[in-house]
This record gives sequence, structure tokens and C-alpha cells, in this order.
Amino acid sequence: MGRPWEADPDTGFRRRLGTSALELRATSTGPECPDIWELENGDIAVIGRDLTDSLGTRLPDGVSVGTDERLVVIPRRMLIAAKADIPDV
Repeated sequence: MGRPWEADPDTGFRRRLGTSALELRATSTGPECPDIWELENGDIAVIGRDLTDSLGTRLPDGVSVGTDERLVVIPRRMLIAAKADIPDV
């Protein structure tokens, strides 16, 4: 039996959710920084720091990271800034 959801490698980027990391002062460099994007198929892409190796060993009960998944961390203020762009349903 397959998984109920699979990421679509052929979809494209539709729009940034929230504010760029540079505008939020979450970075002082160029485009290599955290970001949140809505994809053309409606899924969400998150660019952040890969902390799978460190935080992945301390996950709460009932939570796991699949072999094809990574645990990614972004600044809290970035998600708060994106809240207005995220629909309620």
C-alpha cells in the first residue's frame, strides 16, 4: 500500500508566503536563507537549516522522520510573517 501523500517533484513555485528572510533580518547575506513557498499544486516548500541529525534523536513519542525526509528549522518570526498568507482551510 502506498503512502496517502507524495511530494510532486514536477510542480513549480507559485508564491512566497510571508516576508523574505532578508526583510525580516533573519539573514544578512543573499538568497541562501530560510524561506516558505506555496507550490503550484498547493503544497508548501520550506527552506531552512537541516537539524535532522541533532533534533531527530529527540523527537516526541509518535513522531518520526522518514528516510526520505529531513527535519528543517526556520525562524519563528518567518512563520508568523507568513500567517496572513496561509488560508484557514
